[in-house]
Amino acid sequence: MTAYRPLIAGNWKMHGVEASLGEVRAMVAAVEGRPPASRVAICPPATLIDRLAAQVKGTLIEVGGQDCRAEAQGAYTGDIAAEMLADAGATLVILGHSERRAGYGEGDALIAAKAVAALRAGLEPIVCVGESLAEREAGQTLSVITGQTRGSLPEDLAGHAFAVAYEPVWAIGTGLTPTLEQIAEAHAAIRATLVEGFGEHGRRIPILYGGSVKPSNAAEILRTAEVGGALVGGASLKASDFTAIFEAL
Repeated sequence: MTAYRPLIAGNWKMHGVEASLGEVRAMVAAVEGRPPASRVAICPPATLIDRLAAQVKGTLIEVGGQDCRAEAQGAYTGDIAAEMLADAGATLVILGHSERRAGYGEGDALIAAKAVAALRAGLEPIVCVGESLAEREAGQTLSVITGQTRGSLPEDLAGHAFAVAYEPVWAIGTGLTPTLEQIAEAHAAIRATLVEGFGEHGRRIPILYGGSVKPSNAAEILRTAEVGGALVGGASLKASDFTAIFEAL
C-alpha cells in the first residue's frame, strides 16, 4: 500500500502580520521554480489564514490552522471552529501541540474530539505527541508517546488523511535535537501504534518530526527511518530557511 506523500508544515505560532506575507511570496517562488518532493504547508495565526490562502491559491503551498474548537459553533469567546478555519481557506489543522497540552491543559480526549471536528469540516488533522525532558529522563518516552497516540486519534480517522507529529517537548525552540537513533525509535513506536489502531491504513500515515528542525539538520532527520516529513517552528518564518528544509527531501 502506497504511503501518503511526505509533509513539511510550518507552524508560525503567535508570529506574523501583513508584512510577513512577503516571506510567503518568496516561498511560492521557490516551489514554482523547483516543485518539492513533499507537500508544503504553512500554518499562520488565524488572523492571516484568509490572506495567506489567497496568496498561495493555485500554487503547491497549502494552508493550515493551529488549533480548533471541538464544537461547530456556540458561546465560546475567542475560540475558532474547524468550520471557520475551512471557510477562511485552511485545509489542515495542527492539534494537540505540546504548548496547548501544557499551557491549556488539553488532554488526549479533547484532542481526539477536535480531530473529529476537523474531519467534520473537511480538514486534515496533524496530531502532535511528545514527551517532556523529565519523562525522557525517567525512561517513559515510549509509553508516553504511544499512550498519547492511542488516546488522541479517534476511530473516526480510519480511511481519512491525517498525520502524527512527534515533537519531544524538550527540543521545541531550545536548539536541542534528539539523536537520529532516538528519533527512529520514537517513530517506530508510533508506527506500531498506528498499525495497531488502523491496520494497513496505519502503515501509510506520515509521521512528522518536530523540534528545532533547521536547514543544518533537516536532510539527516528526513532520511531517518519512519520520518515522513517535519513540523517546523521558527525556521518556517523565513523563506530562505523554510525553503532549504523542504528542498532537503
